[in-house]
Amino acid sequence: MADLRVDFLGKTFKNPVVAASGTFGFGEEYNEIYDVGLIGGICSKGLTLQSKQGNDGIRLWETPMGLMNSIGLQNPGVDSFISREIHIMKQFNTIIIANLGGNTLEDYLSGVMLLNDSDVDIIELNISCPNVKAGGMAFGIKADIAYSTVKSVREICRKPLMVKLSPNAENISEMAVACEEAGAESLSLINTINAMAIDIYGRKPVFNNLYAGLSGPAIKPIALRMVHQAAKAVKIPICGMGGISSGWDAIEFIMAGASIIQVGTANFVKADICLDIIREIDEFMDSQGVKDIKEITGIV
Repeated sequence: MADLRVDFLGKTFKNPVVAASGTFGFGEEYNEIYDVGLIGGICSKGLTLQSKQGNDGIRLWETPMGLMNSIGLQNPGVDSFISREIHIMKQFNTIIIANLGGNTLEDYLSGVMLLNDSDVDIIELNISCPNVKAGGMAFGIKADIAYSTVKSVREICRKPLMVKLSPNAENISEMAVACEEAGAESLSLINTINAMAIDIYGRKPVFNNLYAGLSGPAIKPIALRMVHQAAKAVKIPICGMGGISSGWDAIEFIMAGASIIQVGTANFVKADICLDIIREIDEFMDSQGVKDIKEITGIV
């Protein structure tokens, strides 16, 4: 058996496979199907300071090679997460990552201050959220805005800080560098890609919000390219994601520079696919005579 353990932000992941935010809830339902403590970590449902009911209308729309979502960050809020959901997640004996979003800098700062005193292992700061004070433009589009946001958060954050980058950034390498210089200890990428679907019989957009986020195998080549660009631009570790649905996909991201990876949409196709991916990574490494996953991390 190859050594799949990964040291990431001072935490030891038993393997590099993490369940991605928004596709795994808080792990409770999946644990009824398999022992989710076997995976390296769980990233929480996207959290906001206050609870949110999410978007009205159609929320999910399948494409030939992916899934579009317009969930609208439905979640119980940070306080509820700390009082209930985190205790459920702690039972699984794996790394807990809290994904935090916000519509203002104040939202981020207040959420981080609450999470500072919680049992989460890592905070994943989602800067793909729309900044309501900047006309709805996401915090993660322009490098200077991302820099100031991450810098402010880093000044008060007492947890290891991972910043989740948007594929819609003007320049992914510049964005990665800006976040590193602002104090991010790691980066995760990519988030979903803006997309659209039209109801041709109703002659209108499928989603009430017009556009939605595309994930799944269709975005993998784009995600892989961006992970490689970010990994070459910074010295901090990378968490890669975007269309990973097999161990071979995961190996590609690891060779491109990701120390750990997140699996999202594939969980909806096969609920225990994370276990398949772990097994396939192990089988690949054995077949190639690779004893430690660090031997191939960032090799490309």
